Amino acid sequence: MKAVKAKVLYDGVSSKRDVYVSFDGSISSVSEKKPDCEIVSEGYVTPAFIDGHSHIGMVRAGEPSAEDESNEQMDSIYPLVSALDSVYMDDHAFEESVENGVLYSVVLPGSGNPIGGKSVLIRNYEQNIDRAYMQDIGIKAALGYNPRSTTEWKGKRPTTRMGAVALLRENLTKARKAANLIRLGKKTPDEIEPLEEVFMNILDGKYRMMVHLHKEDDAFVLMQLKDEFGFHAVLNHGIDIHHEDVFRKVSAAGIPLIYGPLDTHPYKVELKHESWRNTEKVLNSGIKFCMMSDHPVILQRNIFYTMRHFMRFGLSREDVISKLTSQPAEILGIKSLGKIADGYAASFSVWNDDPFLISSHPKMVFAEGRTVYED
Repeated sequence: MKAVKAKVLYDGVSSKRDVYVSFDGSISSVSEKKPDCEIVSEGYVTPAFIDGHSHIGMVRAGEPSAEDESNEQMDSIYPLVSALDSVYMDDHAFEESVENGVLYSVVLPGSGNPIGGKSVLIRNYEQNIDRAYMQDIGIKAALGYNPRSTTEWKGKRPTTRMGAVALLRENLTKARKAANLIRLGKKTPDEIEPLEEVFMNILDGKYRMMVHLHKEDDAFVLMQLKDEFGFHAVLNHGIDIHHEDVFRKVSAAGIPLIYGPLDTHPYKVELKHESWRNTEKVLNSGIKFCMMSDHPVILQRNIFYTMRHFMRFGLSREDVISKLTSQPAEILGIKSLGKIADGYAASFSVWNDDPFLISSHPKMVFAEGRTVYED
């Protein structure tokens, strides 16, 4: 057993002053009383950051664009693809993320296909994908411009937004009918094709749909699809949404938001309403949300600094930390991460000073009890 002393502890929900965090592989206690064990560090303490949407390890630092593995081009609907199978853990962006306190990544296929494949949660600090893999998160889907911009790729390709939606609706309808046939005893599970089975699992709630979209009308399409088929949806991006009432409607539909990436150049028409000022609309709407880097769109190591825009509109320090820790864990069904509390994984950073000072940085980073970085 060892411990750190927190001058200020941001535990993922609230904050406490002058407490000790005792841990081995998991947190054993948070107490004002000094424990009878080695105190290995002292400073400001935050839980490990969780990036809710990235392509780290798939689009790798120092490699040419031809080596980018974020989109599979063999067909537009292929949910059997798993992002994990295209991650290389020797991407040196992982090391930079770890030293900035980002220890966990949700890695997804890109948005060039209406169905891109499976997204996974990985540990940034491990040496290979066997040890890095933690759990499946959901199936990546895409609406809007991106899936209709890839007509030169192989397979059945939509040329319009309505075509991409039709492909999604076709496969979800087939899965619903297959499930009905099984319930009626007219088919057995062994007769179901693998792709169809994935869509059945989406309808059954085994997989959430991680849906890429930017524009407001595409958000309404998502809400219509969710209402029609009843799947568990998470809106990814939403950067062009610029009316508070749209965020409110998405929230009322039971769809949480993984927001971002902020601080990027709006490089296409689909982002013409993109502005850091939209963060005020997100906050005022009350929608449940967490943050993404979309690495390498912005470097994952910089995800914390994008939160300054929310602070300008009144988000508290405690809530800022929660959007990178407890909120992604809650939205994505990640157990034992995101908080510094009894029984949670001992994954946290000890900062040399107040993390909200631009000059501050983690001086020690612990991952499930191990020291993975020391300044």
